[in-house]
Amino acid sequence: MSTVTVTADAVEVRLTAVEKAAALRADLRVPRSAVRSAEIVDDALGAARGVRTGLGVPGRRKLGTWHSRSGREFVDVRDGQPAVRIHLDGHGYSSLLLGVDDPHTVVAALAGA
Repeated sequence: MSTVTVTADAVEVRLTAVEKAAALRADLRVPRSAVRSAEIVDDALGAARGVRTGLGVPGRRKLGTWHSRSGREFVDVRDGQPAVRIHLDGHGYSSLLLGVDDPHTVVAALAGA
């Protein structure tokens, strides 16, 4: 299971070896300066839209990059787990959709901690 860490300088997403292979990418580090906003997403599996590069198990898991008209989104969500969507500017991704155990804490940390 990946981990999401918010520091003073960055948002870090650490993937397991299996997740790296499935997502076709390494760990992800986004500077805090690229974070525009964050929101809690109720239906994480349904929120990922577009064409994917990575793993999609219908009704269970989405992991990888989703491509749509609004840009590229890195997705790491599971069925039944809350998620956070982090909107980005000036980064290779337009947003991150990440499953986390406590989305309120992640959003609060991004809002100004």
